[in-house]
Amino acid sequence: MKVIIEELHSRGHHVSVMRSSDSWYIKETSPLYTSITLDMESGFDEDFITLMVARLLEIQREEKSAWARFKMEMEQAQKTSEIHEKTCKLIEHIFENKDLMQSLRDAKYDLVLTDPVTPSGVMLAHYLSLPLVFNVRWTSHNEGHFLIAPSPLSYVPMLGSELSDKMSFLERLLNILIFGFSEFQVTQYVTPHYVGLVEKYFGPDVDYFSLFQAADLWLMRVDFVFEFPRPTMPNVIYMGGFQCKPAKPLPQHLEEFVQSSGEHGVIIMSLGTLIGKLPHDLTDQIAAAFAKLPQKVIWRHTGDRPATLGNNTLLVDWMPQNDLLGHPKIKAFVAHGGTNGVQEAIYHGVPIVGLPLIFDQRDNLLKIEVRGAAKIIDIFTMNQDIFLQSIQEVLHEPSYRMNMQRLSRLHRDQPMKPLDQALFWIEFVMRHKGAAHLRTESYRMPWYSYHSVDVTLFLVGVVLLILGTFAALIKCLCSKLCLRTKSKHD
Repeated sequence: MKVIIEELHSRGHHVSVMRSSDSWYIKETSPLYTSITLDMESGFDEDFITLMVARLLEIQREEKSAWARFKMEMEQAQKTSEIHEKTCKLIEHIFENKDLMQSLRDAKYDLVLTDPVTPSGVMLAHYLSLPLVFNVRWTSHNEGHFLIAPSPLSYVPMLGSELSDKMSFLERLLNILIFGFSEFQVTQYVTPHYVGLVEKYFGPDVDYFSLFQAADLWLMRVDFVFEFPRPTMPNVIYMGGFQCKPAKPLPQHLEEFVQSSGEHGVIIMSLGTLIGKLPHDLTDQIAAAFAKLPQKVIWRHTGDRPATLGNNTLLVDWMPQNDLLGHPKIKAFVAHGGTNGVQEAIYHGVPIVGLPLIFDQRDNLLKIEVRGAAKIIDIFTMNQDIFLQSIQEVLHEPSYRMNMQRLSRLHRDQPMKPLDQALFWIEFVMRHKGAAHLRTESYRMPWYSYHSVDVTLFLVGVVLLILGTFAALIKCLCSKLCLRTKSKHD
């Protein structure tokens, strides 16, 4: 979100950012925006998320089975439910603060820009009757496409299914079962929190999901170099890789370390913001494998120093990831598979050794692996030898780099940069007070009309009526013929 706010600010727009008191990333003071701080918890604070992630990793390490996967999904759903419970209180606090709501009305904003992973911004936009733009990958209840666009489960894999768009019969069956389980989780752990809230502030005829579907514009943080081909809608704008930029010069100490690698080059490793450290036994295996490589390694690691760390490995608390990926000496990227990191690797053409851990990471990496540009390792069954062999495969098999560079060329070959396209459409919504002409009105239809169940039943009824009438006529004619034959016989 910060990337878009920076660009809006540079174009002269005045931005107000509503944040909770426990906000993790969003600072209260900034030259880019005016802050509106709510004296309430959002539930999405650093301590809560860190503990949740640690618990999910612990469940996965206990055993590799369908039961362990089920336990992990239920744990994740319950923790998410806790976040939604706090989000509900936050939304109610906003709406009941009359002074705050009046100040928001008086400001005469042009639109609301929000990430719909929680519905706070969604509901606020509708309450203030403002145009609504999403910066989206996920909504509060599923991957964004599943709420706005037709999603045939025969070739559109569910996130978390680890399937591609080419599915066998059994895989299609699994995809449908996963969809059903996902819908069950939403009805049990998400929507119950908001039903009463929606009825209280929007009336009994308003459906929770329709608030999302009524958004003017969906800025999707993927593109079809990354995403499997699938149906989409006119008000979905793809801006995958919008945060990617040409590499800037590295800080001097990093540049010196990179240059010291000589002809062998450098590997970088980062598991993202949520996972700064892994269990000791895993980090020791990883460090020991790195120590056997001729390449230099830069590893973002916030835990204890591994006992097996080699002289070729530099541990850092933070790294300029985009700038490192764009350096010509970078040979491979060891990553967990977060969307931002994957998009940056595509942009700079760096092949990936994937260590997926939680959420959508395995699916993100799968999409790159099926295109021949990544190698996925199961971190919970991995040992030093498996990790070392996987890195060497990606380093020495030319197809990985060639395939990723091909994806990079495809991604960059666009008439507009993704960020410029996103800003054009945001300003388009501002200029025209919305984009209703791009938005389908299907969300206003009841489910039986949307799926033409009523029409199908009507047509089946007509056919049955015709067939019944025809059968009755045949029966009547047969009866008359039988009577005539009998009378002649008499």
